[in-house]
Amino acid sequence: MKITFFGAAGTVTGSQHLIEVNDQRLLLDCGLFQGKRKESFELNRRGFCDAHSLDALVLSHAHIDHSGNIPCLVKNGFTGDIICTPATRDLCAIMLMDSAHIQEQDVQFVNKRRAKNGQQLFEPLYDKEDVVRAMGQFIGISPKRSKEILPGIRLTFTEAGHMLGSANVILDIHEQKSGRDLRLIFSGDIGRPGIPIIRDPAKLSEGADILIMESTYGHRSHPPYPDSEHDLERIVNETYQRGGCLLIPAFAVGRTQQLVYALHKLYLEKAIPDLPIYVDSPLATRATDIFRLHPEAYDREIRDFILKGNHDNPFGFDTLRYTQSAGDSKQLNHLKQPAIIISASGMMEGGRILHHLRNRITDPKNTILVTGWQAPNTLGRKIVEGQETVKIFGEEFPLKARVEQLTGFSGHADREGLLAWAGAMEQKPAHTFLVHGEAEASQALASAMQQELGFTNIKIPELYQEFEV
Repeated sequence: MKITFFGAAGTVTGSQHLIEVNDQRLLLDCGLFQGKRKESFELNRRGFCDAHSLDALVLSHAHIDHSGNIPCLVKNGFTGDIICTPATRDLCAIMLMDSAHIQEQDVQFVNKRRAKNGQQLFEPLYDKEDVVRAMGQFIGISPKRSKEILPGIRLTFTEAGHMLGSANVILDIHEQKSGRDLRLIFSGDIGRPGIPIIRDPAKLSEGADILIMESTYGHRSHPPYPDSEHDLERIVNETYQRGGCLLIPAFAVGRTQQLVYALHKLYLEKAIPDLPIYVDSPLATRATDIFRLHPEAYDREIRDFILKGNHDNPFGFDTLRYTQSAGDSKQLNHLKQPAIIISASGMMEGGRILHHLRNRITDPKNTILVTGWQAPNTLGRKIVEGQETVKIFGEEFPLKARVEQLTGFSGHADREGLLAWAGAMEQKPAHTFLVHGEAEASQALASAMQQELGFTNIKIPELYQEFEV
């Protein structure tokens, strides 16, 4: 068996891992690279393996850094099955279409300036027609329901606890040439126990022969989730007292619903002022509708909130508004009173949040609240690092708004959570590969797994590196 790492190697974006066994080629995830625009564009163009030769794709979850390159893969000739959970399929139907739309809109906006300057025009990676073709290849398999997806390869999904529909991938493989039976586990992204809305990550106590595991926060601990809700309350009230707007760049799927639910509870407790709250993301609005379609994925807390509190919609309340049109979004630029605006994208690399930042980043009354990990070279990372000026749509703006960061809302397990997840395995893998993390995080997790869990033969692959196992 050969494993090649075409993405999320030494970084947190572009998850793509190729498994070759029994003369078959199976890709795990097909995500977009994010970061420097020109570099990311080239990686997304050529970053994955030969599309024509792939037999199938298994998708761990719908986040764009795991799914966003699927239309490009199909555009380049992939015709096999795309296998995921039903909730992931539903989310991809809107997320990939939104990704195509954002690419088209951003390219159109940037090309106006490039045309004036006589520069070469950009084109999107893929368009909506490519997304439509890709969605015809999706197949949904519910968690814990085992299915042979290729000869000698049986797939089982288990709950990853990261976002709606997220799954750990278990592959039970019979290697024909050697006669070996092997179990390969791909963690996808591992969630945190005790986070509202979705179920806790499953414990894979049987273990595996081969483990491909994420390491995003392998060097860091999160504060307890209730502390972050208290910090959110503080930030809302402080921004309100300054007369400013609170901008929250958030992933449209998962983080937005989590924030809305937290604000709903604070509103019911009268812990925050009665101020308008806007979710300015058509994708987040559609994603919230899909969340309502999958109550089977909810944890006990939100079920009790719905059943015992007579709140049939945890993602809606009196002061909350979901904007729809571009005109509705533009109207938010004229708000003079304090408000909360939640808008995508989470790393501030595209979407409506860029327009809100451009309009409000220079006013110290306003607050930018970052609730998720920011990839290197993204606008979000530059803002978190406190750079004096940042570039938005090609223009320089002084960063004068207050910047706050809350890691307790993260959907990723921290160091302790990752160790607990791996430590539950009774059979320690003969081969462990740490992916989806920057070098510092992956190396710290590798050391901890060796010293505290007794894992051996841990590798941190580089981009395009191959391993025979």
